[in-house]
Amino acid sequence: MIHQDHPLAKRQGFAVEHRDFAPQQLAFTTHAQGFTTEDILWSIGIWSAIMGLSPVIVFYMLMVA
Repeated sequence: MIHQDHPLAKRQGFAVEHRDFAPQQLAFTTHAQGFTTEDILWSIGIWSAIMGLSPVIVFYMLMVA
């Protein structure tokens, strides 16, 4: 995994407290994540825009060519 110092990057996972460490120290654990509703709606919106504009683009290309 590549770690970069990006200003918008944040750690993913849940903060859990381990008994081996002091209470102030938290370890991050990751878990398998699926697609969220936002991801699905975003992809549907993008694909509908692409499919909706493709006839316009093809018509334009036929008129210009």
